[in-house]
Amino acid sequence: MSERQLIGEPDLHAYVDGLLDEAERRQVEDHLAEDPEAARLVADWQAQNDGLRDAFAGHAVSRPSDARLVSSRATGAGSRRFAMAAAAAGLFVLGGLAGHFVPPLFEASPQRVAAMDALPQEARNAYLIYASEVRHPVEVFADEEAHLAAWLGKRLAIPDLKVPSLQTIGFRLVGGRLLPVADRPGAMFMYEDEAGRRVTVLVGRNGDNRTTSFRFASASGIETFYWIDGDLGYAVTGDISRDVLQQIAEECYRQFPT
Repeated sequence: MSERQLIGEPDLHAYVDGLLDEAERRQVEDHLAEDPEAARLVADWQAQNDGLRDAFAGHAVSRPSDARLVSSRATGAGSRRFAMAAAAAGLFVLGGLAGHFVPPLFEASPQRVAAMDALPQEARNAYLIYASEVRHPVEVFADEEAHLAAWLGKRLAIPDLKVPSLQTIGFRLVGGRLLPVADRPGAMFMYEDEAGRRVTVLVGRNGDNRTTSFRFASASGIETFYWIDGDLGYAVTGDISRDVLQQIAEECYRQFPT
């Protein structure tokens, strides 16, 4: 950043997320001192981030919240997942303001960026193809849930794969199917509420991934929240409000294996 004259929105996001070094941070602060509108925007992001992190405080019992824990799976599942929850809180602020793809909250390798960029598009395509199906939306229906979990878990090499329950949010399981995700076996679970609105949950595996990131995407009214945890990628997609999408993503996040 030190060689650039202009400070863009990605730089402001990085400043809010604490990802800049000292020289970069000073450059952004000099810019904010000269640009009241940018300063107001950053202040709003910081205030909203603080509020959302407070909402995730229940995940933080006796656990450190240093976001650097996210970069290594060796730090332990409890601490890592709390750090991910804190990151997710910040993501929904930025995603809600931007209304489109949000920059990653952590430094990304080229392999991970490619995987993350492919995941929302594949999740959206799967939703558009299958959510409108009347007779054959899934391969295995909800009355065979145990078989569905065992079958897809075996294909994805996830022995403890669990089909998330979304009944507390008002969505019942329709079923699931095997489909390709980044040219590898992936799983899709479908849910439906009393009004007939459907959402899909996509799970894919990519061995190139080793770090964690959260992102939000929106296209033509179809919303997708997606994240990578180690070498597993998850995406929740639906033609629903972001508030409901967030509830579903949080519930899936709690129930999927660590």
